[in-house]
Amino acid sequence: MRSRRPPRSRIGSPPPTVASADPASAARHGESALAAAQALGMRPLEALCRLDLGALAAREGRRDEARDHLETALRMLRAMEMRHWLPGAEGALAAL
Repeated sequence: MRSRRPPRSRIGSPPPTVASADPASAARHGESALAAAQALGMRPLEALCRLDLGALAAREGRRDEARDHLETALRMLRAMEMRHWLPGAEGALAAL
């Protein structure tokens, strides 16, 4: 039987099992996913990777990096009309 991961409750809040992971490792994996999305031209995935990287940077106190990722993610989300993700992204940016 396949185990199920708990659903995300909001943008930038990974499941509890991921939240306690090593932030440096999470950033490396996020950067790798971002690079792959860019190389493959997967703009929706790129926007979501940037959103997650921004949230991670914010949690780690790297405000400038967080702002860069979140602002880019917001521009992309708006351009692609990915409205579902906008409130969480806007909230994450406003919280900086």
